[in-house]
Amino acid sequence: MSPATAAANVDTQPGETLASTATVAACLQRGTRALASRSESPRLDAELLLCHTLKISRAALVVRDAAAVNAEDQCRYDDLIAQRAARMPIAYLVGSREFWSLDLHVTPDVLVPRPETELLVELALRHLPKDQPRTVLDLGTGSGAIALAIAGERPLARIIAVDLSARALAIASENAVRLGLSRVEFRAGSWFDAVPGLTVDLIVSNPPYVANNDPALELLTHEPALALTSGPAGLDALHAIVGNAAGHLNPGGWLLLEHGHTQDAEVAALLQRQGFDGIASHVDYSGKPRVTLGTVHHTRDTYQ
Repeated sequence: MSPATAAANVDTQPGETLASTATVAACLQRGTRALASRSESPRLDAELLLCHTLKISRAALVVRDAAAVNAEDQCRYDDLIAQRAARMPIAYLVGSREFWSLDLHVTPDVLVPRPETELLVELALRHLPKDQPRTVLDLGTGSGAIALAIAGERPLARIIAVDLSARALAIASENAVRLGLSRVEFRAGSWFDAVPGLTVDLIVSNPPYVANNDPALELLTHEPALALTSGPAGLDALHAIVGNAAGHLNPGGWLLLEHGHTQDAEVAALLQRQGFDGIASHVDYSGKPRVTLGTVHHTRDTYQ
């Protein structure tokens, strides 16, 4: 999108021009107005995009309220606002997303890490002692968010992260190196096909779980479908993982799965049919069922 096109797509009041609105405050007002019906947090989005454009912090933005914004930066900002109004995630526009206090590089090749997925990390850590080595398998790693968060908290753990997408693995590997967590192993392949014969102490996964025709997909058009959808009920990937997980778990090992907030009963039933014990579902920070877990053959102490 050219700067001229972007500027044309950003809502202005009668008589407004870029030249007459060249202050931080005016740009924020214009950006917020343009996003009012296109975002759940228009002011925050406008601030983050202007910070990215001007390469300053949000704190600096406040004290520069009356500062001038040159025409080139205005055009760049309006381009970002126009893309955000078209539902492009903020994380893709600024190139990063914070997850578990990690600054992760993200692109449209990977799913944007969500806050609710931090529950998956929290539960995984409960089953991984700090002072003993364990082996962890992260299926569908995407940006590497889960694997890297666990690696940062459990330095003795061996972590293998799998993804079908070569582009996603490139992003995850880049994040690992930049964050100093390059001991995480990345492997390409579909679920357990990438790790034949491997057995681990814990399997964690945030697989695609959105139904193919879910209306929510209209708001997610910029994110990779491979990481979002999984069959008519959104359960195909969960079936594949649960159906093969037991053979890749050491005695006492745990399987932890993120899923849709209406899928907890189905996932629990899948685990039960595959002979898992200790099955339980946990709610995320908004009170919705989000992670279901189970274990095979309790021969080792657990860390709940």
